[in-house]
Amino acid sequence: MAAPGGTRRGPLLLLLLLLLGFVHGASSLFVVKNGNGTACIMADFSAAFLMNYDTKSGSKNVTFDLPSKAEVLNSSTCGKENTSDPVLKIAFGKGHTLTLNFTRNATRYSVHLLSFEYNLSDTDIFPNASTRDIKTVESITDIKADIDKKYRCVSSNQIHMNNVTIILHDTTIQAYLSSNNFSKEETRCRQDIPSPTTAPPGPKPTSPSPSPVPESPSVHKYNVSGTNGTCLLANMGLQLNITYEKKDNTIATRIFNINPNKTTINGSCNSHVVTLELRSENVTLLVFSFGMNASSSRFFLQGIQLNTMLPDAREPTFKAGNDSLRALQATIGNSYKCNAEENVQVTKAFSVNIFKVWVQAFKFEGDKFGSVEECQLDENNMLIPIAVGGALAGLVLIVLIAYLIGRKRSHAGYQTI
Repeated sequence: MAAPGGTRRGPLLLLLLLLLGFVHGASSLFVVKNGNGTACIMADFSAAFLMNYDTKSGSKNVTFDLPSKAEVLNSSTCGKENTSDPVLKIAFGKGHTLTLNFTRNATRYSVHLLSFEYNLSDTDIFPNASTRDIKTVESITDIKADIDKKYRCVSSNQIHMNNVTIILHDTTIQAYLSSNNFSKEETRCRQDIPSPTTAPPGPKPTSPSPSPVPESPSVHKYNVSGTNGTCLLANMGLQLNITYEKKDNTIATRIFNINPNKTTINGSCNSHVVTLELRSENVTLLVFSFGMNASSSRFFLQGIQLNTMLPDAREPTFKAGNDSLRALQATIGNSYKCNAEENVQVTKAFSVNIFKVWVQAFKFEGDKFGSVEECQLDENNMLIPIAVGGALAGLVLIVLIAYLIGRKRSHAGYQTI
């Protein structure tokens, strides 16, 4: 997530218009066929990419659309029953690939994982990038539909993956096709369905309900100090999301909050890495590691490690970790703050939802938070009502001018006697 110093108004305005539904790229149709020429996957959507990357002069934001020339790679596959699942791979630009991995059960199919591989050596998209690496980000998605129905979502669907946000718009997707075209029946996305204000009367539905999601976690202030004083301050609420295989071979998702009142807090300080270590009733060990980029004078969340027990899992000891994250970034000496919920995808099976985060690492003055660098999501949330208000004011002005012109013309038809 970019700090304000690296934010450009152009990408922010484009994101604003995308969120309002005023602007989005043209939809493209992507089809995967089997050896007999029969379609097994069809996807029609437009996509916008909002990214943050490092340059020699600091962090920079970039926004671009999935181009109309994007193509389906030959490595896309229909999968094989009980062996492998369908995969749609879309290539564009100079070495960029968007991949949709599908899976299914007896009644539903889903895009279980969406991944994006991008090439920083593409100077058309990433001018002055500090490296020429090929990087990959990925996230689980809420794209799912009933078997033999298409997934339909007119609304924008934002998928956050560390320093990358992908916005899908006007989306139609179907996998495990039984014909060479989209089904007439559809499953609408949750973004298209308004939330009811009251529960409808009648009997409770007999279909299985999804796993309950706990309320937002309590926000707690975490402090790590060393011989030279405070090296980490963090106000945040933490929620863990774990996907695992149960003993009966079914897939389960467990979501639970970190209760700060039942959590032991430790950590360590050194010149290049600061760690926050948490142990609680649900977690054997949860570690957040913050690193720094000396050349750009910025700190960031670079690693998360988890060790916990899942009694109903096929493998009761669950371990997951990632030491190549680039989240919660700010200039050293300043603090990073975000009121919006942030999702950090650690591995395919583990992610952390961070609520109302306010964090600073390494350098402090007086053991207090430094100047605040707002996250891009908060800045966008502030720009939306401003843009809507400006649009309404402009509309009122146009109506007023039209009225005055019309009145002037009507008076021109009379002459003074």
